[in-house]
Amino acid sequence: MMRKTRKTFTVIKWVAAVMFLLFVAADAMSWYLSVKLRPVIMKELKDLVLNSTDSLYRIEFSTVNTNFLLGNASVSNVKIIPDTLIFNKLIKLKRAPNNIYEVSLKKLTIRNFHPFSIYKDKELSVEQLLFEHPKVVMINRQFDFNENRPPRPNKSPYEYISKLLKLVSVNTISLKDVSFKYINKNVPVPEVDSLDKLDITLKDWLIDANSATDPTRIYLLKDVLINLNDYQFATPDSLYHIQLNEFSFAASTGKLNVKKFAVVPRYSEMDFGRKVGFSKERFSIQLSDISLSGIDLPLYIKKQELAAQEMNITNGFVSVFNNNELPSQGVARVGKFPHQLLQMVKAQLTVKKLNLSDVDISYAEFDSDSKQKGRITFEKTSGTILNVTNEEKVKAKNPFMLANLKTYMMGQGKLMVNFKFDLNAKNGAFSYQGELGDMDGGFLNRITKPLGMLQVNSGMVKKLSFNVVADEAKASGDLNFRYKDLSIGLMKKVEGKNRLVKLGLFSMLANSLVIRPDNPDDKGKMVGASIYFQRDPRISFFSFIWKTLLQGIKYTVGLTPEKQAEIDAQIAKFEKMKNDREQRREARRRRKK
Repeated sequence: MMRKTRKTFTVIKWVAAVMFLLFVAADAMSWYLSVKLRPVIMKELKDLVLNSTDSLYRIEFSTVNTNFLLGNASVSNVKIIPDTLIFNKLIKLKRAPNNIYEVSLKKLTIRNFHPFSIYKDKELSVEQLLFEHPKVVMINRQFDFNENRPPRPNKSPYEYISKLLKLVSVNTISLKDVSFKYINKNVPVPEVDSLDKLDITLKDWLIDANSATDPTRIYLLKDVLINLNDYQFATPDSLYHIQLNEFSFAASTGKLNVKKFAVVPRYSEMDFGRKVGFSKERFSIQLSDISLSGIDLPLYIKKQELAAQEMNITNGFVSVFNNNELPSQGVARVGKFPHQLLQMVKAQLTVKKLNLSDVDISYAEFDSDSKQKGRITFEKTSGTILNVTNEEKVKAKNPFMLANLKTYMMGQGKLMVNFKFDLNAKNGAFSYQGELGDMDGGFLNRITKPLGMLQVNSGMVKKLSFNVVADEAKASGDLNFRYKDLSIGLMKKVEGKNRLVKLGLFSMLANSLVIRPDNPDDKGKMVGASIYFQRDPRISFFSFIWKTLLQGIKYTVGLTPEKQAEIDAQIAKFEKMKNDREQRREARRRRKK
């Protein structure tokens, strides 16, 4: 038994020794081939790039290292450079692409390229091309002759390789940690944008007799995958940080996903305006689970136009705050309505349908008179927005953006509202109509007390319906307000006190002589209100809507401008009498001394 075991070990040793010698010989042969063939490979690689791109690009590098045994190679100090003379020639021939690229990187790794199949089958198959930390510059210049061209090469690269190879294929092209710069040369002064930390994966790149005409391929590729994680950059004015988390895109499905998008102010609500130096809206936005489907990637590559069939946003908030205590910028807010801002976006954008689900929206102001902050909220907002676009061809067919929304005002009353925005209107024309259901009026105190110095003591909103047509200058329409048991309290700000003080006597007079406690009243008489509100050009879109509706509500309950003026005059008269009395008392006190 011991003798058999020794013989077995001896055989294993000899086999291992032979295998080791074979491996060393193969490795030596691989080294010898790589050294001898390196000049040939370098030349063929340069010729391949030059010929397959119609002489538009050339590749430069310092060294090529190969291992034929493992089928791996690497190219160092790589630069892929476009030839501007050839590009201009292609423009004249109407064969130039809309985009040219400049690429540079320290190392390009070629993994598992099956060297023997090149000689045996005339096929060059590569498992992976790995670009690590590349710098990519994309220069866009749009040409009319490319308008309706499909996403494939003008001339098949197969014509250049067919004399040597039947096909060239790369299973995966990986670009890791890309620094990307985009230069727009379609404007008088070129515009530059940049993005870092991109990961791009190109799947199944193929050059053969049929790949250039394959309709399932995009520029010879089966798929393009783009990923970006935890990216943040500051806005040009340094007032915000823009954050993206888990951004991903797949060209094969045309679907883009973003886990979280946020616009984060760098200063608190009160410090924001002080930092700017004037009254300016402060936005705080966080949107989650964003997806776009039906994206046309070839259109974006050619013309930087984002066209999508549908967009979904699930969960998040949009919060707007303004400090009206600060001085105005002195400039009218013109062209700042949502549909006008959309038209100002430089890149062409079209989303046929935008779905919102569970998004909280709030608008708040710090009032210069009350020294208090009022906030109105619209919680769990859901609905659809149709025809989100700034593209002229789309607007020519349909010039309206429609928003149909359901929300809960102050988290309580169900509000249904429909907006219609005229995308072509220079004056920002839009209209809106809606209906608010049952709600305890006391919840409105969060905005009526600070911004209107009006407290709702009691009252139930039964139904509030409105229909308004507006533009940048004015709003007009009708409002119907059904309510019961309304009682209000008039408030004022007293120096030295942080809270508002209730005007008891005038509140009582207002409730007994001015305010309608019920609408309709006990005889069934219903009072409606016609709205005509002249917009202060300094106020925002949100404030414009709120103050327009507040005017109609005030008119309905009896607080017309005439009645409000009477109340204000009585309050002023009372304050004067009170001050006169205090002055007489002070005079008598001094005389007694």
